[in-house]
Amino acid sequence: MMVSMKREREADVDDDDEDDEDIVAAKVGRGRAAEDRRSRHCPYLDTINRSVLDFDFEKLCSISLSHINVYACLICGKYFQGRGLKSHAYTHSVQFTHHVFLNLHTLKFYCLPDNYEIIDSSLEDITYVLKPTFAKQHIGGLDKQGKLYRAYDGTTYLPGIVGLNNIKANDYANVVLQAFSNVPPLRNYFLEEENYMGIRRPPGDIMFLLVQRFGELMRKLWNPRNFKAHVSPHEMLQAVVLCSKKNFQITKQGDAVDFMTWFLNALHGALGGTKKKTSSITKAFQGSMRIFSKKLPHPDCTPEEKEALLVTEEYQEQMSESTFLFLTLDLPTAPLYKDEKEQLIIPQVPLFNILGKFNGITEKEYKTYKENFLKRFQLTKLPPYLVFCIKRFTKNNFFVEKNPTIVNFPITNVDLREYLTEEAQVTEKNTTYDLVANVVHDGKPTEGAYRIHVLHHGTGKWYEMQDLQVTDILPQMITLSEAYIQIWKRQESDTDTNNHTAV
Repeated sequence: MMVSMKREREADVDDDDEDDEDIVAAKVGRGRAAEDRRSRHCPYLDTINRSVLDFDFEKLCSISLSHINVYACLICGKYFQGRGLKSHAYTHSVQFTHHVFLNLHTLKFYCLPDNYEIIDSSLEDITYVLKPTFAKQHIGGLDKQGKLYRAYDGTTYLPGIVGLNNIKANDYANVVLQAFSNVPPLRNYFLEEENYMGIRRPPGDIMFLLVQRFGELMRKLWNPRNFKAHVSPHEMLQAVVLCSKKNFQITKQGDAVDFMTWFLNALHGALGGTKKKTSSITKAFQGSMRIFSKKLPHPDCTPEEKEALLVTEEYQEQMSESTFLFLTLDLPTAPLYKDEKEQLIIPQVPLFNILGKFNGITEKEYKTYKENFLKRFQLTKLPPYLVFCIKRFTKNNFFVEKNPTIVNFPITNVDLREYLTEEAQVTEKNTTYDLVANVVHDGKPTEGAYRIHVLHHGTGKWYEMQDLQVTDILPQMITLSEAYIQIWKRQESDTDTNNHTAV
């Protein structure tokens, strides 16, 4: 009897618990429904000021300098941490009556201090500016149209032909980033985040940050729905400073070729590339050459000693194969001729003269600390995109000297067949290239400035970009500049280079 009464009491308790749970569930359901109703009708959306929104800078709280749980105030554009009571965002909302905030990580909108989520389709343009996305169909059509888009501030722009902010002295990096953003296979690879997000890196590896930031910058440069017609590379350059261990700075002028060399190799490694394993970098830029090297006797040796050494095996010509991501072209020494008006005449040299370095015949002496070598070069494989670096600067212990020689080059139809080995001339189907980017250095070696000429594939027009300034330019004017870095595209169907997938 007592056992049965005990069971009845337990059953009553269970029923009570179930009733309580039903009540709680009902309350939660009503609360969520009420929150959903509130979230769709925020009265403060008209206070949002899109003209002050700038998501190009590092996502740090403006007070605590923390990057954890950061919100952007959509009224003044400042970043604040948290949204709970006593948080910086909450305090800001009460103090300045700024109510609409965006979580920069989750891309969710909130109204403070009431602390409810806002769901409204009119805010989608803001999330797209913060995190642009590109469908395969959109990417496939980028080089087939030249439509001008209007930014929120009223300026018109071509996606991809967008100025980069020179924060202090980072134009040497800006021109390289702009050049690579207009190389279609590289651009297409980085526009789709899925291509590289699956790459595994060792724990604590910071180099992958370079890949993430470059992808973000690429998507901002090609965003057709920007609020303004320029982009700040602040986060990208902070990753460069960190990953290069401060070898490249935002506040100190650097050398564009040095930066490009480091950047290409750093990206290749961060994307999982090795000497044997390819990446999107090597697929676009890597070619190969034969190097013929012959050791020279020391200048202090007597003629008899030199003759004896030259017959030994150590002083015979050695051949090796090597890959390259760019070719360095040497300028002839600039003579200081003067005309009747005592003005300096700037010397000129045809591009094909300085390309003679790679004809397999021209020999050049290279000096090391202890030994001297004679070397000659011949190309064995040409990449889809060929990069030339024109060596303008010579450094010694005291100063840097700049060679102002103008290189005369055609914009299109540069045929490099004669610089290939006989075997390569048979296997390489197309050896003709067209210019797509031209980086220029103006002024003195240490105080000069950089600008870039870029071909927009959709319109076929050339544009000059220097920091935030973007102007169209006639192709004839490009050849008059002191070219420093050039990117050439091989004439062929783009099917094998434009469809890069994850590597």
